[in-house]
Amino acid sequence: MTEVRLPAFAKVNLCLDVLGRRADGFHELRTIFQSISLHDELRLRISRQPEISLTIVGNALLSGEPVHRNLVYRAVDALRREFEIRRGVEIVLKKKIPARRGLGGGSSDAAAALVGYLLLTGKKLPAARLMEIAASLGADVPFFLLGGRALGVNKGDEIYPLPDIQKRHILVVSPKEIRVPTPEAYRWLKAKPRGLTKSATNHRLWKFCAQCWSAQGSGLSNDFEGPVFRRHPRLAQIKRALLQKGAAEATLAGSGSAVFGVFPSPALARRAAVGFPHDQTFVCETLSRARYARLMRMAV
Repeated sequence: MTEVRLPAFAKVNLCLDVLGRRADGFHELRTIFQSISLHDELRLRISRQPEISLTIVGNALLSGEPVHRNLVYRAVDALRREFEIRRGVEIVLKKKIPARRGLGGGSSDAAAALVGYLLLTGKKLPAARLMEIAASLGADVPFFLLGGRALGVNKGDEIYPLPDIQKRHILVVSPKEIRVPTPEAYRWLKAKPRGLTKSATNHRLWKFCAQCWSAQGSGLSNDFEGPVFRRHPRLAQIKRALLQKGAAEATLAGSGSAVFGVFPSPALARRAAVGFPHDQTFVCETLSRARYARLMRMAV
């Protein structure tokens, strides 16, 4: 195989609980990831040159960063080192997922690069080792090797598949002028260690468990909403507008700054998108785990 093309799908967090700071300085998370159809495109091609060549199209924010810091570059470099491969590779990343908006674009790109490079070279790696490499690149990366709906615990890097929910129609609104650096969002949150089993009436825990196993998957929640909305009131306004325009639910995407709403139909989502003329909007849908895997295979 001389060339591989893969989509790299975005995610939203249906639930995101920050339980407190860990001894290692990271935060303990409990989250439900959900793949959505919004995606970047990744093309990998065997090169006659010995190095990794990465071209980013469609996102000036990322194209200006040092190439060796990009997660796609680091993912391919990790596998080249793992297999001691000297042959080079040309990579073109076409960005559609807005960067640094809580949609997991960079992590998804990294996971697609891992899968794509294995396909390109015909190499195989035990699943546990692949997950280990993915986690070393970023806490969200292991989820994107799985897709669909999944539970993330610890730093969000320990992943457990969950039953798929019925397809939902999603409108993502990404305000161009607002960026929320993740470290800043955690500082605003001021999370403190919090017990999970203080009493048998821990409604927060029961609610989370119910959402994990519910076929409806309703009940969006995000611990970052309060502190992020206080510093960026426009994001709270976007959430209210989504609800007023027909969204059954709406919440912040990850630590922000995108906000998404769940709509009963794609037509209603498209009509709602017209109400955000100054923002990037994306009408998409949730992806089941089987469809996620099928689309990845079909794109090769």
